[in-house]
Amino acid sequence: MKVLVSDKLSPKGIKIFQETEGIQVDVKTGMAEKELMECIPAYDALVVRSETKVTAAVIDAAKNLKVIGRAGSGVDNIDTQAATKNGIVVMNTPGGNTITTAEHAVAMLLALCRHIPQADASMKEKKWEKKRFMGTEYFGKTAGILGLGKIGSEVAKRLRGLMMKVVAYDPFISTEAAQKLEVELVDLDELFIRSDFITIHVPKGPDTMNIINAQAIAKMKDGVKIVNCARGGIVNEQDLADAVKSGKVSGAAFDVFSQEPPPEGNPLFGIPQIIMTPHLGASTEEAQDKVAVDISLQIVDMLKNGTICNAVNAPCVPTEVLANIKPYICLAEAMGKILCQIAEGRMSQLLINYSGEVLNNELAPITVAAIKGILKPILHEEVNDVNAMITAKERGIKVEEIKESTVGEYSSLIALKIKTDKGEASIAGTLFNRADPRIVNLNGFDVEILPAKNMLIFANIDKPGVIGNIGTMLGENKINIAGMQFGRESPGGKAVSIVSIDSPVSSGLLEKLKGLPNVVNVKSVVL
Repeated sequence: MKVLVSDKLSPKGIKIFQETEGIQVDVKTGMAEKELMECIPAYDALVVRSETKVTAAVIDAAKNLKVIGRAGSGVDNIDTQAATKNGIVVMNTPGGNTITTAEHAVAMLLALCRHIPQADASMKEKKWEKKRFMGTEYFGKTAGILGLGKIGSEVAKRLRGLMMKVVAYDPFISTEAAQKLEVELVDLDELFIRSDFITIHVPKGPDTMNIINAQAIAKMKDGVKIVNCARGGIVNEQDLADAVKSGKVSGAAFDVFSQEPPPEGNPLFGIPQIIMTPHLGASTEEAQDKVAVDISLQIVDMLKNGTICNAVNAPCVPTEVLANIKPYICLAEAMGKILCQIAEGRMSQLLINYSGEVLNNELAPITVAAIKGILKPILHEEVNDVNAMITAKERGIKVEEIKESTVGEYSSLIALKIKTDKGEASIAGTLFNRADPRIVNLNGFDVEILPAKNMLIFANIDKPGVIGNIGTMLGENKINIAGMQFGRESPGGKAVSIVSIDSPVSSGLLEKLKGLPNVVNVKSVVL
């Protein structure tokens, strides 16, 4: 079997291929697309980093290719859709930069405390400015961590070692998991209010874009220091620059930016209290060695033993089995996504109840699909068929399957229930004509919902005018309604209203909808 390495890779990774019996490795870097297309038919595996662009044309030419391995986490340079269509597994190494990014975040925090880059620059200008660079002790201070995933957890360990108090905001990690790290879980506003330092480790998405802005900064302590080694865009750069200039924020350290490299005119440039590095989070020799070794071992294991690890595209299910259960897989993932977005609190348990005809199928892939649906909207790291179960375990979420052969109203039913520190949320679904997905129960209300890309789910009181008010407000804001479904416990009692819409609503409109008469709450759900 032949392996092609088309980008610069640590020699430690190359050595693994060279020392494996039955595998031949060739290193050919710097190839243009045409050159890669000409040579790729001879190879069973391709190893890349970020330079090689694995296009659909390259994949179509790869007649013998079984796996593409990315030495790193991002797979933007690989056409995963084309790979999937051609039956090629795409693997990555999502945990390879965990330690190095955590260390960089802590280094940035310490540099902020003692003005190390600024003092170094001053000394190189032959100045001696002791009074100008008065520092701040971090001993005994409170550090707030936004996001307690893999990187955030490693940061927490290091800050505890520096004798700091650590609080964290992460609504999707259990209290028990946080306690093991000696971290106190708090809500977002409390983190802003209590923290002397804030370090960011959340994914970039609709819920986290500009999560630190002028309004958030106003809640913080005077003199707070902010570190961002996660993703650009999570902090509003203009608002931060203004806060540093005013003295509200005494310093900031950024490794990531809303546009990279930052263009001339970026508001963070030219402010002495802001430290900037060029996205160095994963730039250590150890990290590069680790991702090279990890991807080499994964590829060897697949080529020699058929084991698939950290696949980002292909489910680990035989083709003939997948064809039969694919409708259930799609249903379970959609249900998980809905449940994740309507539940409140930190998840501790997921119960999956199967009944009826679905029991005649292999259930493991369906369970994995439900877990993926629940975790994908909230996690930074890739959640796929291989790592979904272990990712849930790492987050302190217990997964339990219940199987009931008794057939009720529906010939086949999948029911999910999430338990959190704030209560429970549940959803149940079935297949009409064994192919068409339907949600038939939501938090105890009988409904019949065709899952749609954009939905608004209202908890309301069953009173006249509720639906009219919702429709009027959406119409005034140019939001087209594609469909509506309702469920109620009794006339005039609690009810649920599901509105399918053609486009997502803004956070401002969502707040206005919550203020409508007899509306208790509303959640925006995106599938």
